[in-house]
Amino acid sequence: MNRDKRREIFERFRAANPHPTTELHYGSPFELLIAVMLSAQATDRSVNKATEKLFKIANTPQAMLELGEDGLRHYIKTIGLFNTKARNIIKTCRILIEQYGGEVPRDRKALESLPGVGRKTANVVLNTAFGEPTMAVDTHIFRVANRTGLAPGKTPLAVEKKLLKVIPREFLQDAHHWLILHGRYTCTARKPRCGACLIEDLCEYRHKTSD
Repeated sequence: MNRDKRREIFERFRAANPHPTTELHYGSPFELLIAVMLSAQATDRSVNKATEKLFKIANTPQAMLELGEDGLRHYIKTIGLFNTKARNIIKTCRILIEQYGGEVPRDRKALESLPGVGRKTANVVLNTAFGEPTMAVDTHIFRVANRTGLAPGKTPLAVEKKLLKVIPREFLQDAHHWLILHGRYTCTARKPRCGACLIEDLCEYRHKTSD
């Protein structure tokens, strides 16, 4: 895909949705971090349903730590892998208190050192909470980047690096939100909705549908 096509894709995304953001509900960097940790192999809807009650009780590292693993599990038991997630979240809260004054660090290395926080989660927090032009490559972005020809790559990291290289800088802040939403609602896994696609004429996918 050439540079002009890539620019036009993001021009259209911006025109259609000038201020995209995550569909996870949060009110602080800490709440966002917890929500993203919970969202692994779970839907944003299921996470929002759980955190709506959880954050009313515990929305700081200290309050979450006081809740404890058993207390936390009670609020997140409807979410996949809740035992492991509860364990990691409590460990993370302890580290945030002991090492970072109860604040979420604005640093990739520090974020990735937290239990249960990988590169994708760190990228989401850096981008959405702190305004960094990062690219959090989930299954949706990986699929869209490869299927459309925007930034083909064999691994999420390869796709991330290529997207950061080829997307015009003015779009980088919002690009991962646009791509996630596009993959979630239009360029879906089993059958893309090409007939309803904003960038159908720019996309280089060979097996387009009429839907």
